[in-house]
Amino acid sequence: MRQAKTRTARNKPVKTRLKSEIKKVLVLSKTDKVAAQKALSEAYSVIDTAAKKHLIHKNNANRKKAMLSRAVARVEKAESK
Repeated sequence: MRQAKTRTARNKPVKTRLKSEIKKVLVLSKTDKVAAQKALSEAYSVIDTAAKKHLIHKNNANRKKAMLSRAVARVEKAESK
């Protein structure tokens, strides 16, 4: 039980940052293309870190990255029209 508490405390900041970065990209993808691109690269880094630390599965990480890149691509496509 003590190990679980310690590990939870160690993992919590990474998981919180992961969720925050994903939300940031999704919000920016609705409005600002340049800021969304910048936030996307930051989110990729956080997602890869979480996968490296085994907080999320590597396939889950790839799925999250694909979802975010599609969201940003939709903005670029809409702005080009």
